[in-house]
Amino acid sequence: MSAESRGRVRVEQSAKRVRVVFGGRVIADSTRPLLVWEVPYYPMYYLPRADVQTDVLVPGSGTRPSPSRGEGRLFHVKVGDREAADAALDYPDSPLEQVQDHIRFDWAAMDAWFEEDEEIFTHPRNPYTRLDILASARRVRVEVDGVTVADSTSPRLLFETGLPTRYYLPKTDVRLDLLESSEKVTHCPYKGTTEYFSVRVGERLHPDLAWSYSTPLPESQKIAGLVCFSDEHVDVYVDGVLQERPKTPFS
Repeated sequence: MSAESRGRVRVEQSAKRVRVVFGGRVIADSTRPLLVWEVPYYPMYYLPRADVQTDVLVPGSGTRPSPSRGEGRLFHVKVGDREAADAALDYPDSPLEQVQDHIRFDWAAMDAWFEEDEEIFTHPRNPYTRLDILASARRVRVEVDGVTVADSTSPRLLFETGLPTRYYLPKTDVRLDLLESSEKVTHCPYKGTTEYFSVRVGERLHPDLAWSYSTPLPESQKIAGLVCFSDEHVDVYVDGVLQERPKTPFS
């Protein structure tokens, strides 16, 4: 896997087949996509222009400069009556030579993305991220404002590269009477779509403090239906030892 870097941006060749769907049409189909880390946490796909149905690209509102990638040209993506404004761009004169003659599509503006024959969500999977879910006999107790909201001796511990250990607990070990369903929804390319819960302790409501994956993706089935609390905002005791609240992008 060849790589090129400029500043914080890293570029690598991927071996996966990637397809992009918009307006009921496959508008890109490539077996030589690039993974481009525009931010440190996860990459985006850049697809060779030769593998893109360029008739769907209409000149957009202008350009979008990037300190690392150069001057980006914006395009609208149009299929029939469907149009996504400024949903694609390229960097024809980029100092990162690998991304020249490649198209970057706005992830959320497209209808669907596929790696090989599996639909993927949120963003491409990071090849350097590993996710392990292990059954444990450790006792995990969670407090909010000094009130125990969960206490379990059969947690599932989720270890994900770059993130703190997450403790997923059976609902039978959680004070469900203190949880209130939230409208918040998030998506993870490794675990799936969450449902969130706020926690009410006394008169105080702590919004979006816990979450659960009722139908996780196949690689994360071990946490199906379990509840996880945001370690950044609650007190977690593991075998009686209070854990330090982690510092993460979600703090």
